[in-house]
Amino acid sequence: MPRPLSKVAPGWWDYTTLEPELLAEAARLTAKDLERLARPGFRVLMYDTLEEFYLAEALEYIYAWRRSSADDPAGICGPIGPTEQLPLVARLVNELELDVRAAHFWGMDEWVDERGQPVPLDHPLSFARADQELCFQRIHRKLRMPEANLHFPTGDLAAYSASYEQVRCVVMQGGQGEVKHWAFNDPLPRKGRYRDAPPPPEEYRKLRTRVTDLHPMTILQNARTSGGGQVALVPTKAATVGPWETWKAEKVSIWQAGQHDNPFGMRLTTLMIAKRMPDSAVPMSLLADHPNVQFNFYRPGIGRVSTEMH
Repeated sequence: MPRPLSKVAPGWWDYTTLEPELLAEAARLTAKDLERLARPGFRVLMYDTLEEFYLAEALEYIYAWRRSSADDPAGICGPIGPTEQLPLVARLVNELELDVRAAHFWGMDEWVDERGQPVPLDHPLSFARADQELCFQRIHRKLRMPEANLHFPTGDLAAYSASYEQVRCVVMQGGQGEVKHWAFNDPLPRKGRYRDAPPPPEEYRKLRTRVTDLHPMTILQNARTSGGGQVALVPTKAATVGPWETWKAEKVSIWQAGQHDNPFGMRLTTLMIAKRMPDSAVPMSLLADHPNVQFNFYRPGIGRVSTEMH
C-alpha cells in the first residue's frame, strides 16, 4: 500500500507520511515514558532547569577539547540552534584557563544564498558569525585555537568532510528541527526514484557534507526561531554536515529545550530511535543505528500532546 502524501508539503517526504498507528503511539508518551525508552547505546537525560541544561551542553565542549593534543587532535561539532551554550563555553575556557590551542571545532551547517554560495559573515543569519561572536572571539587569545582549527562547511566542502578523517570528532551535538533533522539533514523531495518511497536508511546514511534544498517546514521554522517570522529572509538552501560524517563521531548528543521542535516531534524521534525504527522521512530516526546517542531534554520543555485552543 503506498504511503500517504505529506500533509505539509506533498512534494516532499516527512513524518506525516508515517503509519497512523506509530504517530498515535508517539502522541501518547509522557515525559516519564521518554526516560524509560533509554537502552544500551541510547541515553535519555532530563534537566529540570535551563541553567543546568545549557551548562551540561557547554561542558561537552570542555570534555571534547580536553581530549585533544598536538599528537592526537580532537574536537566537537556544534550547532546553531541552540546557541545559549556558546557564551558559557567561552567563560568556562577562560575561567579554567584551559589551553585549547590544539583543539578543533566544526560548525555543522551554514546558509547558502541564491547563487549557491555560503552566506558571508555579515549576513544576519550567518551561523559562522554566531559561533565567532558568541564563543570564539570571547576566548582569551592566549588560550584560543587558531583559525585553521575551526572548520565550517563553506568553500571546499570535500576538504571539510575529509577533516573528520584527519581529526577525531569526540562529540557531534545537534538540535532537532520541526522536520526532525539534525543539522540540515532534511527529508528528500518526493520525486524520481523516491516518488513512491523515501531513500532506504542505508542509502541516506551515505550522504556527505553537501549543499541541499530545504524542506518547506525547515524554512518556516527558521523564520520563526531566528528571523522574527520573516520567511523572505531565510535561504532555501544550506550546506550541511552529512550522516557520513556523523557516523565518524564517537558520540551524537541532541539537545532539546522545547523551542525548535514541538512536544509531538520530540516524542516521535525518541520512540523511533529507542525501538530501532529508522526511516529517512524522519532523518533523526536514522540515529537508531549509531552506537552512542544521547538525547538531552529540558523537562518543562517536553510539554504535552493535547488539543488546546489558543
